[in-house]
Amino acid sequence: MTTTELTRVRIDKWLWAARFYKTRSLAKQAIDGGKVHVDGARVKPSKDLQLDMRLTITQGHVQKTVLVTGLSEQRRGAPEAALLYTETEESQAKREQLALERKAAGLGISHHDTKPNKKQRRQIHRFINVNSVQDE
Repeated sequence: MTTTELTRVRIDKWLWAARFYKTRSLAKQAIDGGKVHVDGARVKPSKDLQLDMRLTITQGHVQKTVLVTGLSEQRRGAPEAALLYTETEESQAKREQLALERKAAGLGISHHDTKPNKKQRRQIHRFINVNSVQDE
């Protein structure tokens, strides 16, 4: 069947075809785990999806709200998959804001890829010894 002939598609197939999940089993697990809501309600993987339904999809830290604009049971390339839905403006703004907050939160953390060298170890030991003497 082509995209125009379909009137309803299982939600797990659609999520796979729209490239939200790599496999149908991952889509099913997400639906069963409550990560996918249709029009604000939890659903089963066998739920028939129709045009203009609102989906809320949670993937890790990211939550997307999309409107179904096309139906397909076949997985195709990413440009074609992007035509199956449109993300709401509020969802995009919220995702961008959360990304900025996560990035800002990580700026204060220094990530050292190496162990301290001999000089740095001596400084650490000196600092610890001085602070332990002051506490007594």
